[in-house]
Amino acid sequence: MALATRTDRPPRPPSLIGSVWRSTVGKKAVMAVTGVIMLAYLVAHVVGNLKVFFGAGEFNHYGHWIRTIGEPFLHYEWFLWIARAGLGTAVVLHGVAAYQLSRRDLAARPRKYERKRPRASYATRTMRWGGVILALFIVWHILDFTTLDVNPNAQEGRPYENLVASFDRPVVSAFYIVAMLALGLHVRHGFWSAAQTLGANAPRRDRALKFLANALALVLTCGFIAVPVGVLTGVVS
Repeated sequence: MALATRTDRPPRPPSLIGSVWRSTVGKKAVMAVTGVIMLAYLVAHVVGNLKVFFGAGEFNHYGHWIRTIGEPFLHYEWFLWIARAGLGTAVVLHGVAAYQLSRRDLAARPRKYERKRPRASYATRTMRWGGVILALFIVWHILDFTTLDVNPNAQEGRPYENLVASFDRPVVSAFYIVAMLALGLHVRHGFWSAAQTLGANAPRRDRALKFLANALALVLTCGFIAVPVGVLTGVVS
């Protein structure tokens, strides 16, 4: 009777995606690419939000239009849900990569040399808390404007009225403004970090890239904050 012999199989080589994800450089690249995706969304989002200053008809029409993009090839709201899924994936990957890089940085930092490290900029030192604030804001924002669970005066299919009803509450507007200030710092620091990671920076372009980072952060922050301020001051009502 022949005995079965055990053959040791060679270990399976790691996949390219897995190798990239496990490396520090790979995680930074993931953060940079997902950051660019989110920045493109923010630019489009703030342009859409500012339509609220043109009145209820214009803003509600815009809200209906984004749900019909791709028709008749795509069904109603299909494009919107595809965009949400892509954006959600980018946010999760960005957050997980940021958390893991932060843990690696803390683990590799000797305690006795902490005081010898150069002081980071204000934006750098607040990136972690800014990320937490933004994560909480995203959850609230979805419950407020997408599922309409935390807006007692929400009306299905009436985005203008829902926006006014939400920002008419000073506490909600204050939270939104704080989150947008954190977003501005995040964009300013993140844009410059992404440029470095993707190799776009160079001595001759550094000044222009820093100016663009500051300008984007300022425009996005002011654009988003203008909406709750407009509601609280009665410009949007």
